[in-house]
Formats: sequence, C-alpha cells, structure tokens
Amino acid sequence: MIKTESAYREAVEKLNQDKEFIELEKKKFVEMGLDKEHIELAIQPYVSFHEQLKEEVEYYERTKRGEFDTVINLRTLGRTLIAYRIYIGMSQQELAEKLGVSASQVSRDERNEYYGATIERIQQIMDALNMVSVTKINPSDVVSA
Repeated sequence: MIKTESAYREAVEKLNQDKEFIELEKKKFVEMGLDKEHIELAIQPYVSFHEQLKEEVEYYERTKRGEFDTVINLRTLGRTLIAYRIYIGMSQQELAEKLGVSASQVSRDERNEYYGATIERIQQIMDALNMVSVTKINPSDVVSA
C-alpha cells in the first residue's frame, strides 16, 4: 500500500519505466523468434507486478479524492485509517506528533495496517485525525468471510 506522496510519485515513475521495459522485452522476444504465446508467458511476471503496482497507484488516487472502501467487521479499519490520513493530507510525522510517538512508530503501525492495535489505540488515532466513523449493524445482511 502506498502511504506517502513521495512513495506515490516513485510508484508512478516506476509504472512508466515498467511499461517501457515490458515493451522492450516484447520486442526482444520477437527478435528471438518466440511466438505470441511464449512471449506472453515470458513477460507475465513483469505484467503481473506492473498491474499490482497500478492497482496500488489507483487506490492511492481514489484515497486522495476521498473515496474509501467500506469497512466490514473492522477487517480493513487499519487500511482505512491510513487512507484517511492520506486524504486529509497529514504526514506520518504530523500524526506522530499528535500521538506523541515517533514517526518510525507510525510507519511501523501503518506497515502492519494497525494489526493488533487495541480499540483504545484506534480511537486515539481517529481522534488525532479528527475522523468520525459510523458503524451500522445490519443483521439482515450476511457477509461471508
């Protein structure tokens, strides 16, 4: 998950580089005489990494626009906290200062997407972000895990 503006810019640059690299690899394989099927197999790992990075860039861009995924049973709450921090334009350093912890602690927490954080800790983070979350219990909707 892309968590900072500098990481976003690096990812966009990497996407452009990867696209050029994939095209060069295709040309190289054509010159080697490989057929289309073998070329597709040969470049599949590069395409797969490219698509994964592209999804991360798109997620970051949606986050910057304030488009958040639905949090289901708190499973993606950590990811949403990070997304909200990005949306309001708060750096990890600024969040750390509000929480009274080091920026490296915030970085570690975000790397783990707040896995294992207590409810109290999550509330402290939400308070620091001025974030309000509304939980709706809907017993008629069954969501399979």
